[in-house]
Amino acid sequence: MMSRRRIDSRSGAAGTTGLLSDINTPICSEPFESVYEITGELGRGKFAVVRRCVEKASGKVFAAKFLKKRRRGRDCRAEVVHEMAVLEMTRNSARVVNLHAAYETDHDIVLVLEYAAGGEIFDHCISDELLPEAQIIRLIRQTLEGVHYLHQSSLVHLDLKPQNILLTSLTPVGDIKIVDFGLARRLGAVGELREILGTPEYVAPEILNYEPITTSTDLWSVGVIAYMLVTGESPFVGDDKQETYLNVSQINVDYSRETFSRVSELAVDFIRKLLVKAPEDRPSAAECMSHPWLWQQSLSLTSDPSYAPRPLRERSCGTKWTMPPEDTEDKENMIESPHSHAKKFRLEEDGDF
Repeated sequence: MMSRRRIDSRSGAAGTTGLLSDINTPICSEPFESVYEITGELGRGKFAVVRRCVEKASGKVFAAKFLKKRRRGRDCRAEVVHEMAVLEMTRNSARVVNLHAAYETDHDIVLVLEYAAGGEIFDHCISDELLPEAQIIRLIRQTLEGVHYLHQSSLVHLDLKPQNILLTSLTPVGDIKIVDFGLARRLGAVGELREILGTPEYVAPEILNYEPITTSTDLWSVGVIAYMLVTGESPFVGDDKQETYLNVSQINVDYSRETFSRVSELAVDFIRKLLVKAPEDRPSAAECMSHPWLWQQSLSLTSDPSYAPRPLRERSCGTKWTMPPEDTEDKENMIESPHSHAKKFRLEEDGDF
């Protein structure tokens, strides 16, 4: 039976778990409210709150992520420092949210992040009207640019999903920003990396099987995101957690004509190449970016009526998009072993960045 690898497995030496510990951004001790005015709440989880704020001196808008330093009675400062270190490593990527500053209060560390006004691309997955395929191609291409940048630095995100890809503007649909690096890891520090973590319906089969994590693990998630954007459906979500695990492990994917009505064959080919069980059979981010789907010249954002926003057919998943209200969790959690009977959770409903 596979044992559960919970977050406390990270309490050892950072180098053995893919966590980073060196940061250059100073963690300021002056009162956060003396520098920023909080103007609203963007999202909330069990151990984090994201608030919209305005820098008093410049008038610039930011997203402030308040992360509790202690969670379940355990000091989690190292995890917050790791997230800061990852953001510093990706500072030069236009596809990753930028870290502006950091503050510390009695109970929280506050990460002041670039504000993405367009919200999550998840909103477009569940909208009554899906995006035109040409627009989806642009967003997937940008996502791959960000993922490729991470992988060049031996970083894996491990929680890529539509809720963790934001847009710089809503109308017109802006550019993407990848967020939430609480589960990201650095590969190659010491031996193989094996952990059970992520969000059930987006994780790759090797995560569930406790097999080595590689950059290909993120590419599986890109395939799931592409599927959701073009169909409006989640490919693996089941009536419960165990059914979801089974769907992932058996690669139970619906490629029917009904599901992919008015979707190009190249889009289906792109998704099929990513949603394969063996990590070594998936293309890299760089290889994905050369797929012909992403370079179609025939699709127009506005002029081709066959690729206008498509009415979303009635979803078969129904209430599977939501979680029981008592199951609020934070995104720093890890998934349970498929062989355990712990409570179900759906981290995508937390709203943390």
